[in-house]
Amino acid sequence: METIRTAAVIGAGTMGAGIAAHLASAGLSVILLDLPGEQPDSRNRRATEGIQRAAASRPSAFLRPERIASVEAGNTEDHFARLAEADWIVEAVAEHPRVKAELWARVEAVAAPHALLSSNSSGIPISVQGKGLQPLTQRRLMGTHFFNPVRFMHLLEVIPGAATDRDLVQQFAHWARHALGKGVVIANDVPGFAANRVGVFCSLQAMRAGLALGLGIEEVDLLTGPLIGRPKSATFRTADLVGLDVVAAVARGLAASTGEDFTLPSMLERMLEQGLLGSKSGGGFYRKQKGGAALEVLHPDTLDYTPARQPRLPELREISRLSRPEERVAALLQHDSPAGEFTRRSLIPQLSYAASKVGEVTETAEGLDDALRWGFGWQVGPLGLATWLGPERLRQADPNVHAERFPAAPLVRGWRASSAVSESPVATLRDMGEGVALLEFHSKANAIGDATLEFFQTADALVRKNFCALVVGNEGEHFCAGADLHMLLGLAEANDFEAIRQALLAFGGMTSRLRSAPYPVIVAPHGQTLGGGCEVLLWGDAAVASAELYAGLVETGVGLLPAGGGCTELLARWAGPLPGSPDAIASATQSVFGLIAQSQVSTSAFQARAWKLLRDDDEIVLNPDERLASARRRALQLLPGYVPPGPRQIPVGGEAAREACVELARKLLAAGSISEFDLQVAEQVATVLAGGRDVQPGLRSEAALLELEREAFLHLCGQPQTRARLAHTLQTGKPLRN
Repeated sequence: METIRTAAVIGAGTMGAGIAAHLASAGLSVILLDLPGEQPDSRNRRATEGIQRAAASRPSAFLRPERIASVEAGNTEDHFARLAEADWIVEAVAEHPRVKAELWARVEAVAAPHALLSSNSSGIPISVQGKGLQPLTQRRLMGTHFFNPVRFMHLLEVIPGAATDRDLVQQFAHWARHALGKGVVIANDVPGFAANRVGVFCSLQAMRAGLALGLGIEEVDLLTGPLIGRPKSATFRTADLVGLDVVAAVARGLAASTGEDFTLPSMLERMLEQGLLGSKSGGGFYRKQKGGAALEVLHPDTLDYTPARQPRLPELREISRLSRPEERVAALLQHDSPAGEFTRRSLIPQLSYAASKVGEVTETAEGLDDALRWGFGWQVGPLGLATWLGPERLRQADPNVHAERFPAAPLVRGWRASSAVSESPVATLRDMGEGVALLEFHSKANAIGDATLEFFQTADALVRKNFCALVVGNEGEHFCAGADLHMLLGLAEANDFEAIRQALLAFGGMTSRLRSAPYPVIVAPHGQTLGGGCEVLLWGDAAVASAELYAGLVETGVGLLPAGGGCTELLARWAGPLPGSPDAIASATQSVFGLIAQSQVSTSAFQARAWKLLRDDDEIVLNPDERLASARRRALQLLPGYVPPGPRQIPVGGEAAREACVELARKLLAAGSISEFDLQVAEQVATVLAGGRDVQPGLRSEAALLELEREAFLHLCGQPQTRARLAHTLQTGKPLRN
């Protein structure tokens, strides 16, 4: 396969525009074509609007906004000959065999002999699409099924047709993993391919089981969402987002082509008759109340909407506290309750069906699991879950289950398969080889609490004794949500300020030790890297970050400020090398103040770099699966002659800089953008960044600024508004403006 530098995307709808944006973000030059407009001056209108929609979506479909200019708009009449310039031509037109076959006949006439040809079809067989093409064209035609939204869904199904060159498939798959950052699964050319074939079956099975047991829509979604390691949208909410007409069409198509049970629940059939198609029609299983943001939910019998309520399933109180989804599933399967009965009726058939598809939709159990994890957002694939549960638990849940269908060996991949040097319920230290250790957080949301800090001390001692470098990272959904707010709220409500101070010293001791340890520390963040998690990122020697990095010092949202070195380190990065001019230091202080006081979170690693949450020489990887291996390589690069940095003197702007920051906050208050208490918090942030209150511009020691952080944090912990914010965030997951 020749190097792919240019691409053409045909079809500027949601998928086509998303594919074009992703390819441009990966460095390709792209032309996006759609049907021509009717007016002479708007022939490229459809493609232009597709690019604009992709750029305007929030977050943007473009990983890097500057790459928008790399997508050129055109139309399928005036610019079809431009396809000859493309190394890769991908179609994303209407899902109809005749439409696709006619398009490929046109493409064949103009495409360069070396060009890769691919279809984004979600189910039309590649062999059907290529029928009638020349043998040499069929050899370079394959499926490349992206999932929506293209930027954020990791899965790319690569589907060879009967005549596709298998070497070309392997070469493209390798390129797509590294150049596009995708998780590639090679799927067979069968109805639904891999992810949709199994995922749609599982969704319908959950719907039917829940409705048969008389459970409410909200109860089914509670039992099929994050509780068992699946997305928040769970079952019914996901169907609303996809569109019930789309769900029905896919299910009916799969039933007709496979003869398998893809029966729609009778409730869904009735909804289709009444035009209740989900979010796009204003209502499906859920809808927003008129004039408000509150949700209403559909009653399964009457199809009337009533206010959505938090389901009351008291049996989940203890189960939800278990840290791993596999553990929660195991507890549910053994539970004598409606939740347990639903899980047995819903989940066991899903696992059995998935096992029966190995060899049919993909060749390996690992590939099938990856398709569901990457395409449907499951934390644990069905076969990985089944092998973790084991034959005994499966038979207890359903005596008729064919446990012998499941893989005999656990499906453990990546660095989780490496040996554990030390482990606890909240963290694990692993051996990555060549003297590099890996420290993983795996508490709930990977939050850092007392137990995590205690484990870090153990890990530090083990690394000093047995290793020569450390990587801090994990293979979960996110890197770290920050400090344990439950612990903090309990101490604040008890007015135990000495315990809070000790906790701050322990946390600060961890971040400072990341910098002062006699071995290099590489932090490998991905996903949400917030609050204390962002401070861990800031205090490592270097970072290797996933491109999808949502990092920020967000403590002001709960009425606090960064007190584990976040204010100090970010100020040091913005202030730059010494000496700095007073104006430059004042400008740097205001930049840091804006990031912290407004709890700003990056929308990508590239934005995090612009904000100096990443250094200029920190590595950004498109494929998150490569992140930990790259971090290990970086640690080995830093190892020869490594000497930890010493304590620093950091320039501060003094009272003038403090007052300038406070004035910015006062303007926001006057505009109604923040509350009176937000102003109080902002004043504390400004005081820390300025080096104190009523001080002159100059240099402050790192230790002095860290102490200012702690004092301001303790002051805010004593405020009733902070305690209210902490409680509200823990209860709802959302910030409180008070």
